[in-house]
Amino acid sequence: MRGGEKVLEALCEIFPQADVYSLVVDPDSISDKITSHNIRSSFVQKIPGALKHYQSLLPLYPIALEQFDLSGYDLVISSESGPAKGVLTRPETCHICYCHTPMRYLWDMYHDYRRDTGWLKRLAMVPLAHYLRQWDLASASRVDYFVANSRHVARRISKHYRRNSEVIHPPVATGEFGLADEQGDFYLMVGQLVKYKRPDLAVEAFSRLGKPLVVIGEGEELGRLKGLAGPSVKFLGRQPFSVIKDHYARCRAFIFPGEEDFGITPVEAQASGRPVIAFARGGALETVVDGETGFFFAEPTVESLNEAILKFETLADSFDPRRIREHSLAFDKSVFNEKIRSFIDARVAEHFEKFRGAGSK
Repeated sequence: MRGGEKVLEALCEIFPQADVYSLVVDPDSISDKITSHNIRSSFVQKIPGALKHYQSLLPLYPIALEQFDLSGYDLVISSESGPAKGVLTRPETCHICYCHTPMRYLWDMYHDYRRDTGWLKRLAMVPLAHYLRQWDLASASRVDYFVANSRHVARRISKHYRRNSEVIHPPVATGEFGLADEQGDFYLMVGQLVKYKRPDLAVEAFSRLGKPLVVIGEGEELGRLKGLAGPSVKFLGRQPFSVIKDHYARCRAFIFPGEEDFGITPVEAQASGRPVIAFARGGALETVVDGETGFFFAEPTVESLNEAILKFETLADSFDPRRIREHSLAFDKSVFNEKIRSFIDARVAEHFEKFRGAGSK
């Protein structure tokens, strides 16, 4: 139940009668609001080990998606950070794509992913990525209207697909977070511990400064990060929401060291009244107000982050928790629901009008 699933959950609430199609489904890991819908998975689901190793089955995704029969629907909404928009629809069907990001590993971060993988995967990646890139670009033409989850993603959609998009930020359940009566003395980082999120910057920075950092989350980088960490860094692994919520509310500040397409965790931290120290790239530029709800650091280096941490400590008392929380409400789920519903209603009407007009000629 990460950002993409939260968007799906909100769409399921807006369209309670909707069917859900997915490449693979793990009912135990998604909410009751989603599982209450009629969910249909692809043939990928039947491959042994698909739920655990679904990312390795990427070459099968185009074929699997194109087997979904969506001919009975007037409206199709694809929510994706990759291939979901590749479904086939009738000319009269309105297809709206909520795009979390064009596939990073095929486009702007392709060389980073290729450089960081093993030689065998690297060898296979060259022809495979070329094929998938062509399919991804072709599948973008199947979409009638794009919605981007941030201005950062809208620019990437324009660059890679040459398409315009409407920006509607994803839903954040700000009402589930609140202010704490007392603050702790620790800083906090929450999320998947994967390379592109740059958790190593935070671990190294706080190890050098000897200041307390609590890390909540799991991922492929966990072992390496523990090797980098000094005694001031504490790893809690995966935690239930109650523990995460408590740490959000009591931390001195939230650390967000990577470049994200949007980034829900900084908004959740601000909904808890806590300032954010973030890398000045990507979606954080749209959710954090420098000097009011947090600080930015300019370069993806330990030195730059340390400078921001020390600057924050000299001005920490100037941050108003209530003002920070008030800012977060602009990203509340209710705002998303209103904007996405209004957008869909308008685009569906526009699409049907165009279709009727084209049919009369």
